[in-house]
Amino acid sequence: MGDLPVSKAVSEEVADSKREEAPESKLAINPPVFFTSALLLVALLAFSVLSTERATKIFTDMLDFVSTHFGWLYVGAVAFFIALSVWLLFSRFASLRLGADDERPDFSTPSWFAMLFSAGMGIGLVFYGVAEPIMHYQSPPVGEGGSLAARRAALPLTIFHWGIHAWAIYVLMGLAIAYFAYRKGLPLALRSCLHPILGERIYGTAGHVVDIVAVFGTLFGLATSLGLGAMQVSAGLAHLFGTPHTTTFQLTLIAIITVCATISLVTGVDKGIRRLSELNLMLAGLLLVFVFAAGPTLAILDALVEGVGGYIATITERTFAVGALDPAAKKWSKSWTLFYWGWWIAWAPFVGMFVARISRGRTIREFVLGVLLVPTAVTIVWFSVFGGTALHLDANGAGIAEAVQSDVSTAIYVTFDKLPLSAITSGLAAAVVAVFFVTSSDSASFVVDMLTSGGHPNPPKWQRVFWACAEGACAAVLLYAGGKAALSALQAAVVSIGLPFCIILLAMAFCLIKALREEIPPED
Repeated sequence: MGDLPVSKAVSEEVADSKREEAPESKLAINPPVFFTSALLLVALLAFSVLSTERATKIFTDMLDFVSTHFGWLYVGAVAFFIALSVWLLFSRFASLRLGADDERPDFSTPSWFAMLFSAGMGIGLVFYGVAEPIMHYQSPPVGEGGSLAARRAALPLTIFHWGIHAWAIYVLMGLAIAYFAYRKGLPLALRSCLHPILGERIYGTAGHVVDIVAVFGTLFGLATSLGLGAMQVSAGLAHLFGTPHTTTFQLTLIAIITVCATISLVTGVDKGIRRLSELNLMLAGLLLVFVFAAGPTLAILDALVEGVGGYIATITERTFAVGALDPAAKKWSKSWTLFYWGWWIAWAPFVGMFVARISRGRTIREFVLGVLLVPTAVTIVWFSVFGGTALHLDANGAGIAEAVQSDVSTAIYVTFDKLPLSAITSGLAAAVVAVFFVTSSDSASFVVDMLTSGGHPNPPKWQRVFWACAEGACAAVLLYAGGKAALSALQAAVVSIGLPFCIILLAMAFCLIKALREEIPPED
């Protein structure tokens, strides 16, 4: 099926939108979003630091309320997002191009994969590649921890949380933004996705509120991850070289990462962010290949096959499980599945905006296949290699579970100690974590800058620097004044805003389907 035509008006709007990308304005801010977001950043940061215990209680109670009363909404919505993604893949809209009919992608396919993966959840895979399968092995949702059944279920559970469900959320957000921006000539912003409902009101208060909440989720989500990531890099360096595993050293790491992210950000998407993402994917690939070859290769292959089989066999049941009749299962679901769904939804504006920014010129089919299936496949392989290695070593008395219990951030380094060339691989792992944080920071800063500039695709450099420094400063202040407690409190707050964004995503789905049906009406 060939590319489908767009109307002359749409083509002109797309062309005008594309012309807007070239110049970089000296001042391109949307005052209500920019200044409200900046004030909100300062206010919530001050509250989290000055009243850490109170903030922790408020945000934790808020998260518990959302999980208890709206878990059903999270579960149903994520299942719907998967169904919508599959439907779009085989629909009559699949050949529509995100842009004019004659446009081709701005980035090569390998560069595109590298950027969407680095910005999406690459850092989480390094952090939890060893830890999460071990945690499920020790504390499964049902049955006895440390048992053969728990070990068998550990990988399928991990893949369930990091696989197709998470990326289906990003597919909807990214596709809706890209479609309305590149196909309809609207600003590259979340507000544009609600145009079929709000009309011109997207430029008013309603649109400002949507973008402000998106900025909040992006800023504080990254600040939380940056602080926790600094702890992991610090732990790795201390494990390798005996450097001080202290708050002061972690603050230094945050400063270095922020400077590197700022430099990458200023050079732009095509140079800085793209090249760093490609470098990161290459380093992570080297690490993956080494662990596969030097680790228990046969056990890894067994874990891969059995893990995928267990994932497929239980995916329907787990997709709709909320623990309605089992208090223990409900508690586990709130701690794990619902927490993850809230976190992925809260991060959707950041990942969706960035993926939309780098996906111009691709067809809907290319977009859905690339964003939904490729990262999921890489995720399955990653957890099978690292998680499978950790589970095998722990079953043979290596003490990986004790390391995870003691300090999650050091678990991967303890695992490397059981393999050859541990000093080299641990150093490479620390480098991968650091570069992943640089790519996450610069892409998040770019997204925040676009949101606070009203959807400008190429906002001025000084604003990029401002938001990159703001993210680093936010993480540093939280870590210095409140430590891990302050970071965890803010993380609970970020996950809680998944609720309003879940509703916004459902509205976006309605708007996207409506717009697609209007562009290509069903045949009589």
